[in-house]
Amino acid sequence: MQLITPRLTLKTLQPEDWRLFRAVHEDAATMTWVSDIPDEEDLRQRFNERLAPWQVTSFHMLCVVARLRDSGEPIGLFGCSPEWQPYRQAEVGYMLLHRYCGKGYGSEALAGLCDFLLAAGFHKLKALVVEGNQASRRILEKNGFALEGTLRDNYLLKGQWVNDWVLGRLNPDN
Repeated sequence: MQLITPRLTLKTLQPEDWRLFRAVHEDAATMTWVSDIPDEEDLRQRFNERLAPWQVTSFHMLCVVARLRDSGEPIGLFGCSPEWQPYRQAEVGYMLLHRYCGKGYGSEALAGLCDFLLAAGFHKLKALVVEGNQASRRILEKNGFALEGTLRDNYLLKGQWVNDWVLGRLNPDN
C-alpha cells in the first residue's frame, strides 16, 4: 500500500524501517504523551507485529511510514487498529519525530490515511488523546474529528493516571 499527499508518501512498514521505528520510540519529546521509552526487546516485538501483511478486513494494526516526497526522509509512523466486525470502526494513531512537528506534516499524513480508510468502507474513525495534548487534538480536528467525550483515569502514563479525550469522525458516505 502506498498513499501520496502533496508533500508526503505513506507506505506500509517494511523490515528496513527498523531505524525509524526505533528512533520514534526513543524520541523523548514524542514519547511525552505516549509512554516510557520501551526497552529493545519490547520495541522489536512491536515492530515485528506491525510487519504482518494488512488488508481492510484484518484485525491487526496497519502501520505506515510517512516520508518527505522530495528527499525520502522518514518523519514518522501512522496507523490504525481496525474493529471491522461488527462495527466497521478503526482507531487511528500517529507518532512523528519531534523535529518534524509543527510543520503540518501530521495533518497532511492523517488526511491521506483517513481518506483511504473511509473509502475502504469504515463507518467511523476514532482516536484517543491524552488530555492536554493540544497539538495532537488539533491534528485530529483539522481532519474532521470531533470531541465525543473524556474518559477519566483511562491511561497510566509514567506512573500517573491521566484522562483521555475521545475524538471521532463519521464517514459521510456510510
